[in-house]
Amino acid sequence: MNTGKFVISGVIGGVLFFLLGWLIYGMLLMDFMTQHMSSAAASVMRPEAEWPWWAMIIGNIGLGFLLSYVISKSNAAGVSAGAVTGAVVMFLVSFSIDFMIYAQMNLSDLTSVFVDIITSAVIGAIVGAVVGWWNSRK
Repeated sequence: MNTGKFVISGVIGGVLFFLLGWLIYGMLLMDFMTQHMSSAAASVMRPEAEWPWWAMIIGNIGLGFLLSYVISKSNAAGVSAGAVTGAVVMFLVSFSIDFMIYAQMNLSDLTSVFVDIITSAVIGAIVGAVVGWWNSRK
């Protein structure tokens, strides 16, 4: 594994996760997700003005490095291989976490769980395509 490519693609992936999350969850799906939240979720959600942005940034960078690592280790070089790998990884991560949260907490309904899983896979495909492209460069 090329350490330089891993680090750069991890940061690129993290920035893309952040921007796509803001666009898709923060703008396009915000009303939908709010409508599918339980009253319990509404009471635990922080207003955006009170978010610790450093934590959001670190979480997205972590996802970027996760995809960079998996794509590098699986030799998924190129846009299409990166997209497939990114979609599968994010589908499985989201599938697992969303269902465990659904089982333990009264935060949302099943509709939003499935929408989140699909959305995460789409975002993973986009980020994976870019990471795969970056890693395949000479």
